[in-house]
Amino acid sequence: MKINTKYMVWFIIFFITEVIIALFIKDRIIRPYVGDILVVILMYSFVKAFVKRPIIYLPIYLFLFASFVEVIQYFHILNLLHLQNNKVVSTITGSSFDIKDIICYLVGSIISFIWDKRAAD
Repeated sequence: MKINTKYMVWFIIFFITEVIIALFIKDRIIRPYVGDILVVILMYSFVKAFVKRPIIYLPIYLFLFASFVEVIQYFHILNLLHLQNNKVVSTITGSSFDIKDIICYLVGSIISFIWDKRAAD
């Protein structure tokens, strides 16, 4: 398996950015909105780093996945599975449902779609 270096570098940049946002940014715009937009782009760059063939609907799949995680929050699935005190799981899935998060995931998916189209040109 050959790694696409360009996408791996982007993944690392987005990952570091997300960690910085999570650890050091405590505002009302960047952390809740930019972080959620970037998480979809982060996942997109990770998949593209390892999958060589084109995945036409990858941004849509990632949007659906991120939205599914948000729905898990809505139904408090972590509580039902007794995982609410697991720091790793609760950090990855989040803890509170917000429809604005789904809108941010949509924006991130649109940016990923545009990125994919421009990279193909």
